Amino acid sequence: MHWLPESSDFSVQLGSLNGAHSQETRWHDFVRLANSRLDFVQTNRLDRACRKAFPELAQEATGEPVRLAVFSGSTTDHLVAALRVGCLRRGMWCEVHAGEYGQYMQELNEPESAFHAFGANVVLFSFDARTLLGQPDAAMDAAAADGLIEHTIDMLRGLWRRAAHSSAVQVIQQAVLPIALPLIGNNEHRLPGSMRALIDRVNQRMRAAADEDGVDILALDARIAVDGLTAWHDPMLWHRAKQEISPAAGPFYGDLVARLVAARRGRSYKCLVLDLDNTLWGGVIGDDGLAGIVIGQGSTLGEAYASFQCYAKELSRRGIILAVCSKNDEANAWEPFDQHPEMVLNRSDIACLVANWEDKASNLRRIAQALNIGLDALVFVDDNPFERNIVRRELPMVAVPELPADPALYGRCIADAGYFESIGITSEDRERTAQYQGNLQREALRSAATDLAGYLASLEMRLEWQPFDLVGLQRITQLINKTNQFNLTTRRYTDAEVTAAMQEKGVVTLQLRLTDRYGDNGIIGVVIARPREPGGGELFIDTWLMSCRVLGRQVEQATMNLLVARAREVGARTLIGEYRATAKNGMVREHYQKLGFTRIAEHDDERTTWRCVTTEFTPFQTHIEPIRTGS
Repeated sequence: MHWLPESSDFSVQLGSLNGAHSQETRWHDFVRLANSRLDFVQTNRLDRACRKAFPELAQEATGEPVRLAVFSGSTTDHLVAALRVGCLRRGMWCEVHAGEYGQYMQELNEPESAFHAFGANVVLFSFDARTLLGQPDAAMDAAAADGLIEHTIDMLRGLWRRAAHSSAVQVIQQAVLPIALPLIGNNEHRLPGSMRALIDRVNQRMRAAADEDGVDILALDARIAVDGLTAWHDPMLWHRAKQEISPAAGPFYGDLVARLVAARRGRSYKCLVLDLDNTLWGGVIGDDGLAGIVIGQGSTLGEAYASFQCYAKELSRRGIILAVCSKNDEANAWEPFDQHPEMVLNRSDIACLVANWEDKASNLRRIAQALNIGLDALVFVDDNPFERNIVRRELPMVAVPELPADPALYGRCIADAGYFESIGITSEDRERTAQYQGNLQREALRSAATDLAGYLASLEMRLEWQPFDLVGLQRITQLINKTNQFNLTTRRYTDAEVTAAMQEKGVVTLQLRLTDRYGDNGIIGVVIARPREPGGGELFIDTWLMSCRVLGRQVEQATMNLLVARAREVGARTLIGEYRATAKNGMVREHYQKLGFTRIAEHDDERTTWRCVTTEFTPFQTHIEPIRTGS
């Protein structure tokens, strides 16, 4: 894992962790050490030390612990430590249940099995080609090969559905490793019964089926295309110990799985923060001037920098925020973006630029604050080892890749690190840079305004709302599964369950989009309210979440007005709200109280229950115009 910094004194650091005085300090130090370049032996040592130091302290990690069940037709015991350390690297506590060798069908089907007692919230299927396809006859015709492929996919879908016994379970299917030897060579696809051709086909069909069933793919075949098969598989270890994934590849394997788990939980990074001089171009703009920096055609080095900019721009187009943190005068920093003809990135691609002569850790804090995201959402890219090490020391929650010396490899480094792993992209993601630029313009207007009411009125806000529909389904589900701070209950739902809510009688659903004079913020809020019992007159607010970037603009009050109006339309006399405390949603602890609800219950598990009588509710006065859209 070349993007991680080496740990020259790993044993010393590991030994010091056991002597730390504070449990919380030890947890963060374990996470920090996991974010260094570890081999198989070091990964196992770190895992043992972590298990010894934290027998009952999973609560030190933020968020729900990962309970990962692994089913395989080969040996996976040697990967368990890597899976746990991969999650640790992303601040998640992980417990692993490794199913008995080849016993996945029995464990899934038997209600009293160890798997069901374990209570997995993530299930990983790691099947080799022999387990899935048996020993196919190379002489079989195309029809027989088609039948084998479809039978295999039907079997997998049955396993996925047994594993996903509740909406809280994430199912991950590992692509089949292309370990079979070719029989005819370059045109192997022309031999339908070839194991190599069947593996390629089953991986292709598996992806289509996974998309339909909401299953996430662990794309080891794509990784092997980059790294080479020998980096992942050792035939001697397969024959000796039935280890399909070699131990040397274990740390990377654990990291790949953890990326998928983090992505599903909304814990992937959101923002790529870029240094300028010798990172986006060669040379120093302040010294060399516009004509002296190296970028673009006519230079091997310049083309490498342009290629890295192209990769950054493509990340921006898929929804990653781009920011700049540079030791420079601001005018000098902007000059290449505005004037250099070979620049790929331009001013409109950058959501936030901070250029001054202060330390970069302080400036990264400013960027996170300006964008209203956490420091743990930032990936900081800088060619200077000194700056990288300072940020790692001062801001350990910020990801800082160890850039290679050659800028031609910068993009590969960021891609291999998997910081921006995602399980799907929406139209909202593609507009993210413009949305954050609009936020900065709004903040500038707010700072200049003499009174809050005048500022809000000047925004000319419109809250466009409608019930859930299929057009907005992907974005709605994405928000439900990744919003942690402004989220009253943090319940998670799949596409199928959101669709079911759309069709359920008496359920009130709201998708909320905020627009103003600076642009469209996209879908920023989701509400689901269910009748407690048919005709009972009570609506229970199952889900209420909002994007934090619209806080302070009266959206909560405007949403409450809409919710009460919709409740009255379906005959509900009472709204019941629930707050379920998590490590990240403390900001909404008093949400219902501020909206006029009455607290009616407090529970031992830090839940509180609230009531609002709709007939007694007086609508809030806001500077937001509600607009019904859709059918």
